[in-house]
Amino acid sequence: MKQPLIKAMLVSSILLGCSANNDSQPVAKQLPAQASDSATVSAKQSAQQLLAKWTGPFQGVPAFDQVSIAGLVPAFEIAMAKNLAEIEVIANNPAPANFENTIVALEATGSDLDRLYTYYGIWSSNVSSPEFRKIQAQMAPKLSAFYSKIRQNEKLFARVEQVFHSDEVKKLSPEQQRLVLLNYNGFARNGATLKGDKQKRYADINQELAKLHTQFSNNVLADEENYVLYLSKAQLGGLPESVVNAAASAAKDRGREGEYAITNTRSSMDPFLTYSTERELRKQVWNSYYHRGDNGDEFDNNALIAKILKLRHERVGLLGYKNYASWRLEDRMAKKPENAIALMEAVWPAAIARVEEEVADMLTIGKKEDGIKDIKPWDYRFYAEKVRKAKYDLDSDEVKQYLQLNNLREAMFYVAGRLFNFSFAEITDGSVPVFHEDVRVWEVTDKTSGEHIGLWYLDPFARQGKRSGAWATTYRSHTTFQGKTNVLSSNNSNFSKGAPGEPTLISWDDAETYFHEFGHALHFLASNVDYPTLNSGVRDYTEFQSQLLERWLSTDQVIDNYLVHYKTGKPMPAELVKKIKKAANFNQGFKTTEYLASALVDMKFHTVDPSGIDADKFERETLAALNMPEQIVMRHRSPHFGHVFSGEGYSSSYYGYMWAEVLTSDAAEAFAQAPGGFYDEEVAAKLVEHLFSVRNAVDPAEAYRAFRGRDAQVEALMRDRGFPVKAD
Repeated sequence: MKQPLIKAMLVSSILLGCSANNDSQPVAKQLPAQASDSATVSAKQSAQQLLAKWTGPFQGVPAFDQVSIAGLVPAFEIAMAKNLAEIEVIANNPAPANFENTIVALEATGSDLDRLYTYYGIWSSNVSSPEFRKIQAQMAPKLSAFYSKIRQNEKLFARVEQVFHSDEVKKLSPEQQRLVLLNYNGFARNGATLKGDKQKRYADINQELAKLHTQFSNNVLADEENYVLYLSKAQLGGLPESVVNAAASAAKDRGREGEYAITNTRSSMDPFLTYSTERELRKQVWNSYYHRGDNGDEFDNNALIAKILKLRHERVGLLGYKNYASWRLEDRMAKKPENAIALMEAVWPAAIARVEEEVADMLTIGKKEDGIKDIKPWDYRFYAEKVRKAKYDLDSDEVKQYLQLNNLREAMFYVAGRLFNFSFAEITDGSVPVFHEDVRVWEVTDKTSGEHIGLWYLDPFARQGKRSGAWATTYRSHTTFQGKTNVLSSNNSNFSKGAPGEPTLISWDDAETYFHEFGHALHFLASNVDYPTLNSGVRDYTEFQSQLLERWLSTDQVIDNYLVHYKTGKPMPAELVKKIKKAANFNQGFKTTEYLASALVDMKFHTVDPSGIDADKFERETLAALNMPEQIVMRHRSPHFGHVFSGEGYSSSYYGYMWAEVLTSDAAEAFAQAPGGFYDEEVAAKLVEHLFSVRNAVDPAEAYRAFRGRDAQVEALMRDRGFPVKAD
């Protein structure tokens, strides 16, 4: 069944990605314009195109140049009906249930839906439109009802349960045993054990949540599109050339040539708050960004949050759990919310203590240079940058001149070649359709054998209709149970495109995100599992592999060979490299606190009885109880916290980034201590074998112990962030 539950959540949950600059683009087939196509292509024809098996090279690729949304609703109806028919055949099989006729049979179902979800995901995340959003709102409850029919099919669950408790399981391979467990839990933990009215209520709640998740996401997107600040040349004080060029390009794209647009996305907001000398404009940009979904208008999300929390709490109550987080974490590495909270609370005091030091340093400069009396949230990035220059003689904009997207992409390919033996070759002949002119595609092969591994799609730039943030996904995963299938992986991000003819330059933090998302792609591409379900992720573990890949950005091999000045072509000077490494832990108070605040509020939301909850008040009171520094806000404030309220992928699980960071810091020390450093062949081989290729075929804790020889230790994380480590 490929875990239909997982596929559904991926459409609305958030993951991460990246890019290429404005050099000439190969001619490629693209997703047709939605409105005009809808008028000319009949719904029946469109549905047929959407459901068609993929053709062309590389075992077939998505037909982005052929499809339109005109037939999306009937296509889903056809695909869901076919999938339910497949399920009925398995559920009513007169033969006794066994691994092959039940578990493997389920893995083989739903291929039409899988292909359809690829297009649906692109229209949802990359090229959204008002027309699509209407369809999305219409389909969300229908899809939820469909999945409830499968999970609540009593005959089907009886067969899965029979296999789960059978003696046959003991004779299966470890990978097959895990597959049985995941399939059983996919039913048992999602309402299959309920009867009568409780089962119906469970399904009804899921439909209601599907509507609310979609509405939440679309409200945030509306605020991102509606709040754009247009500047005149006189209002550009302090902004580096690269930021000015990107703002000019953004304004031109919106029909405002001659002006400069600061869009309501992180990639536009962050550099503006870092460099702009216009304090009132910084405040305006800060307010627009951090009040997405919180403006008291038709797109306000606070009431939706309360509804979502109440429904989640009621639903897990039907299963006998005391709160949503207890249900969610049961099959995660943390196992229970108390363990996740304990980790976060162990780090929190050191984080806010560091913030106090950072604010004191900033205020000293702010008073002296600008006569300010206190540091406001819209000042933090601006004065942090001044402190960085004063303390480390490090100018972020100077660093940015060496961080060209194209070069960084080639650096990632180099790392993938050294660690995974992968080679990347761009496809420029138009044989692989894309959904937008910005998208480029590479074939991935084994460097030694030349064996085809898969494709890597890259959609790097921000645009209207594209959701904010960065994410990674797959259009097709590796399996072998019906013959070997190759991987179609994708990275997506929202970098501000450079001016025509100029490279796109990004910050060091954005470069780390670039590597991070590529880590997800490598996790997909390295897969060596047999069954589709085993490509699913454990949320507080799946970020580990991508976080770990960030470490290769600062290796000498990458810095010396790929970080060259965009004008002179000269390598980054050794003195600048030294400054970057010396300042590695700079601003860790801010970074750790803004993240932990979001993670702790998420967990608190899902460990209380939400009856009568006021989301805005709850956020404020929770942060006050934590002694949240007034100069910082949550990285993702509740009204736009898409990880948590646009779906259930990260709900009560945002802590997972830090849980994974413990693994990351510990694993990084394994490389740092190896004879060959971060390119040590022996450690790299263990990394691929135990931590990347197995995906979810092995329990994450066991997989990590196989790599490291022991469990991860939190002290490595504290050392990484420059926080005090308690003596034993």
